[in-house]
Amino acid sequence: MAKTKIMILLGSFSDSAKMIPATKVLKGLDVPFAMLVTSAHRTPERTRELVKQANAEGFSIFICGAGMAAHLAGAVAACTVKPVIAVPLTSESSPLGGVDALLSSVQMPPGIPVATVAIDASKNAAFLALQILAINDPVLEAKLLALREGAAKKIEADNEKLQAEIS
Repeated sequence: MAKTKIMILLGSFSDSAKMIPATKVLKGLDVPFAMLVTSAHRTPERTRELVKQANAEGFSIFICGAGMAAHLAGAVAACTVKPVIAVPLTSESSPLGGVDALLSSVQMPPGIPVATVAIDASKNAAFLALQILAINDPVLEAKLLALREGAAKKIEADNEKLQAEIS
């Protein structure tokens, strides 16, 4: 799995707190990743160069977190045929609560798709990336299945606790 790499790109440093949960998921399953700040608007040449470099280095999937106009995922998707997952983020500067970023992320032209998770859902972006990688990685697939089994057992235990409290 050492070859498997996920590139996480942030539109600004202020997005890092909302994207850290994705890194925790990836670290928890020992999946290599890199996280960098780049802007579709302020550093478009750097963004293109980072995508080109990531492609050359064998990165498999891009996760892009950005708020407001949230063009980062689309700009990245324009430069690669690797899967791109957008994480629309809430922003203190926007009165729209992340809906602006969500709409920007899902409105892509034909042939330049961007998968999009819920607003501020960087954990789910990581899990989606892992599920894509697990298609060809049985070890990773087994790890993901084990996580789901653990979550199901926790629900069952929580239900038993609840039933004991209301009895």
